[in-house]
Amino acid sequence: MPIFEYKAMTGLGETRSGLLDADSARDAREQLRHKRLHVVEIRARSPRASARGGRPRRGLALAIVYSRRGGEIATVTRQLATLLRSGIPLADALSALIEQVEHRDVEVALRDLKERVTQGAPLAEALAHYPQYFNDLYLNMVKAGEASGNLDVVLARLAAFVQKQAKLRNRVTAAMMYPLLLILIAAVVVVVLLTFVVPRITLILTQSGKELPWMTRTLIGVSNFVQSNWWLLLLGAFAGAALFRAFYQTARGRRIVDRLALGLPVLGPVFKKQAVSRFSVTLSTLLKSGIPVLDGLKIVKNIVNNAVLADVIEVVHTRILEGADIATPLKKSGVFPPVVGYMISVGEQTGQLEEMLDRIAESYDEEIEISTQKMISVLEPLLILVMAVVVGFIILSILIPILQSSDLRGM
Repeated sequence: MPIFEYKAMTGLGETRSGLLDADSARDAREQLRHKRLHVVEIRARSPRASARGGRPRRGLALAIVYSRRGGEIATVTRQLATLLRSGIPLADALSALIEQVEHRDVEVALRDLKERVTQGAPLAEALAHYPQYFNDLYLNMVKAGEASGNLDVVLARLAAFVQKQAKLRNRVTAAMMYPLLLILIAAVVVVVLLTFVVPRITLILTQSGKELPWMTRTLIGVSNFVQSNWWLLLLGAFAGAALFRAFYQTARGRRIVDRLALGLPVLGPVFKKQAVSRFSVTLSTLLKSGIPVLDGLKIVKNIVNNAVLADVIEVVHTRILEGADIATPLKKSGVFPPVVGYMISVGEQTGQLEEMLDRIAESYDEEIEISTQKMISVLEPLLILVMAVVVGFIILSILIPILQSSDLRGM
């Protein structure tokens, strides 16, 4: 059934807008008239669906949702699990969710999902039309839940997984924001000084006709270059960003950048621990939902946000097909810490792999918290020191010739 978006006026002159399902625009107008609404505008709204021909691009961060509406999709997932656990049919549960979503594009998607489910399509098949919202992990877990009759349990796990991953990402992002903010402030201060303050002061110094110290001459040269070539610097920054993006989109470039990121002195350990935690909790969630190990590894490889880690997962998948276990190739990878391989080995031998993966994720989540605090404690004074050196150089370059001129006058 088509979805129509409308704008209408009430008898009191208030404006109303929304969505409704109708067989035609005429039927939609009739429904609004029965509600005593005068239609101002009405148009068909096509769902933002696309064929499931490809996956969302990697590099957008590991998430069930690949859009700006991710938070609401996570909430919808948990609410849908609660409604199904209460015995409400799937179509009725989707109808209840449609009435309370905040964003219009999510409402359009839910209306289309409800229509497909009402016509007899499985929920996983309906979700597959929205790769911008639901990735392979989501689809395969829903498919496993429908096959086992535990869809409500699987959806609850999905919602918990989304929130846990969001919490982990937010923790690392928050730790990175402060250093980035310091860098931005320092850059703005230096640019303002070089563009507006320094030229006015150095003009007075150069007009005096006296020989200037090397620091002052260097500062004048840098200031003149920034003033004359600011557009070139800006263009170079945009060009560099575009080239980096193009390079990162290639398989070889992604591997090089991701490997360099894992090897950074301060940030590298945080990225590595985040990747290990992400791998562990994702694979554990899939295994608990009844998805086989081989299929789970394929899904994790397709949604993980690191090419180096994806290569290791591919090797593990191949070795399992050859008869090996999971732990041995992980130990030899050089990416996963040895303790992770040993813990997974114990989990495989005892038949408690899911529980062991959860313990690994919890352990590394705690280590990420500690590592981020250490990272901030190292980066903060380092950035402040660099900023102080740059600003101090500018101030000294201006003060030294002024003080020298004052000394000569005093003599």
